[in-house]
Amino acid sequence: MNTTPLPDPKDRPARLTVGVVGAGRVGPALAASLQLAGHRSVAVSGVSDASRRRAAALLPDVPLMAPAEVLQRSELVLLTVPDDALPGLVAGLAETGAVRPGQLLVHTSGRYGARVLDPALRAGALPLALHPAMTFTGTPVDVQRLAGCSFGVTAPEELRLAAEALVIEMGGEPEWIAEDRRPLYHAALALGANHLVTLVAQSMELLRTAGVAAPDRMLGPLLGAALDNALRSGDAALTGPVARGDAGTVAAHIEELREHAPQAVAGYVAMARATADRALAHGLLKAELAEDLLGVLAEGRPIGTGTGGSSGPGGGSAPGDPADPHGPPGPTAPEDPTDPDDPRGPEGDDR
Repeated sequence: MNTTPLPDPKDRPARLTVGVVGAGRVGPALAASLQLAGHRSVAVSGVSDASRRRAAALLPDVPLMAPAEVLQRSELVLLTVPDDALPGLVAGLAETGAVRPGQLLVHTSGRYGARVLDPALRAGALPLALHPAMTFTGTPVDVQRLAGCSFGVTAPEELRLAAEALVIEMGGEPEWIAEDRRPLYHAALALGANHLVTLVAQSMELLRTAGVAAPDRMLGPLLGAALDNALRSGDAALTGPVARGDAGTVAAHIEELREHAPQAVAGYVAMARATADRALAHGLLKAELAEDLLGVLAEGRPIGTGTGGSSGPGGGSAPGDPADPHGPPGPTAPEDPTDPDDPRGPEGDDR
């Protein structure tokens, strides 16, 4: 194992040699983006055929090597492996002497901050946590999507400027996340991005069952407007039968879902309860209408007996509001989840 120390950071040339450990959807895209900024990709490691294809597409002519060899060649190393694999990988690299003093070690996990790199820090590495809040496809389009993408940045204070500079070179926007807030930050992204895919996919399935030939075309403008409204106005953008307190309409929805898509009932009820809570808290749902609605959602009364201002189980939406269940559009579907370098992760966490 080569243990020759790297140059001191203050003496290091502005352009760095870059290596990637874990050629999932994120690593090759970040390395390709750094190449555009003038850095040089020199090595990549990957296990599966899919990861090797991604490396060949995004980092052509960059040799595939074992992780220890990637570190030996690189001044900046991107550790883009699944969250659960990261601590063991870092510990193993440090224990075997693969980590060298002065080496920039960057992981892209949303869950972890810089402390997961402590074994490498003790070996002299410079630890950075740079998590792109973006969903990745494993194709060249990912490099374009990094423009304006927010990155959750966590690093020792003395490396903060270096971390932020790397993000800016990739076209991103650095957002400082405290070490102890990383899990909460990550949960927020997962809630917004990953669950969104499930909601949109279920909605498209239901529309197909209802006879809609092109559910994506129907949902696109609606969900796009809903996302824009939500980002601009927050809870004030809530609309639909739950926010209005139309218990009869909600009851009819549940009854139809039980008949045609029973697997969707639990999700519908859970989201409706969460929506009702937020609508109540922000004064959108009238308290006198909430009782029947919450009774329906709690299944404490027979379906369809709520009044809630509607005409019964088939009660309609308010005039001018024919298709009110706003929700944002889903990102590109992930690739093969069996790829060990390419797990499906939370929104913005597809390593």
